[in-house]
Amino acid sequence: MRIKIVSLGQRLPEWVRQGTSEYLDRLPRDWPVDLIELKPEPRTHGKSIAQVLALEASRVLAASEGTVRIVLDEHGQSWTTRQLAEHMAQWRLAARDVALIIGSADGLDASVKKEAERVWSLSPLTLPHGMVRVVLAEQIYRAASLLNNHPYHRE
Repeated sequence: MRIKIVSLGQRLPEWVRQGTSEYLDRLPRDWPVDLIELKPEPRTHGKSIAQVLALEASRVLAASEGTVRIVLDEHGQSWTTRQLAEHMAQWRLAARDVALIIGSADGLDASVKKEAERVWSLSPLTLPHGMVRVVLAEQIYRAASLLNNHPYHRE
């Protein structure tokens, strides 16, 4: 199993890169995670938000082709860390690659959500894009630690 974080957004602040790397670099080699940064569609030239999201959707779907797609959205189902770990264990057992998809500032097109196996909410709050990346990386690390009986996660 390989995990892809498919993220619409480039050139984020250094603290986002540092925070994300802090947790992804801690993962054991048998938990590979790839960060795929996609360039958001420019919000100019008279395009509507719907047009922008549709253009971004094609890139997101191409980048996540052949994976179990999990969309991150504040309106999704919330999971505990243990539930995330259980999902990761199931994906690993089934040898399924997974794409955890983070939308742009305007979210994701409905077509991406329709193609997703699940819609997951890290929080009912609207979080900044960079914060989602860092929290997601930490939760992946925490869930892998839980599955590997590492003492990082405490209940």
